[in-house]
Amino acid sequence: MAALDQVSFNVPAGACDCHHHVYDPSRWAYAPAAVLKPPPATIEDYRRYQARIGTSRSVVVTPSTYEFDNESSADFIRQQGSRAVGVAVVPADVDAGVLKTLHAAGFRGARINGTAAGNPITPDAMEPLARRIAPLGWHLQINFNAAQIVQHQETILKLPVTVVVDHMAGIPGQDGVKSPAYAALRRFIDAGKTWVKLSSPDANSSSGPPGYEDRVAIARALVTAAPERCVWASNWPFPSTNPANRPDAVLMLDIVKSWAPDETLRHRVLVENPEILYGFDPARRPKP
Repeated sequence: MAALDQVSFNVPAGACDCHHHVYDPSRWAYAPAAVLKPPPATIEDYRRYQARIGTSRSVVVTPSTYEFDNESSADFIRQQGSRAVGVAVVPADVDAGVLKTLHAAGFRGARINGTAAGNPITPDAMEPLARRIAPLGWHLQINFNAAQIVQHQETILKLPVTVVVDHMAGIPGQDGVKSPAYAALRRFIDAGKTWVKLSSPDANSSSGPPGYEDRVAIARALVTAAPERCVWASNWPFPSTNPANRPDAVLMLDIVKSWAPDETLRHRVLVENPEILYGFDPARRPKP
């Protein structure tokens, strides 16, 4: 299948990509212990990607590659201004002063990774970290695989902060809505404290490209069940994917029409929900 040149639907003004990274080893050295060391994907590269897909806002997430160094993400926020916020990676015992500095720099959440070797902070940090970030109104973003979602669901339900689940909880496409992880995710959402990122349809898909039908079915079920708790994310530049199998970057947004065929619903997922979750100002939406 040829790569898409542009998104095939009208991308609404103020659309937000709720998860991407920046990698620039010429400016910020990768952590020596990092397992994932992808090629550069700079601020300028991301802006070109934004121009291609028609989004105007974004959430930059510090990758495990930089361990606890959030400066690459902070620099992105400085350059993007009100069009971006960040999600930091910090230790479970992070100092309150550090958190306040990050908040002033535009960060609105902290991420815990549980799905790959080399991650600097893991599931056992959920409770202590949640207590530290709660006074700032931050959310806890969790990047767990399906088994970890099930394993830690009781702890997640008790966390004193809003929770954001990455990449549709890593639910394998062949398991779909029958997965125990899907049931756990619905528990979180129904409890009124959890959001889910409709992202990485290529990951854990058995049906594969170009449609990723099995993972799209999971996204469609989530949007049907709780449209007010879903946001979209590209996961650009797809750092954990084998370069030979990297998904079509434009398709990652175009595929939204497969689970949100209605323009009003797409506006909610792409614009209104990110405004609520991340605090983007509706009055400052770019003009169409």
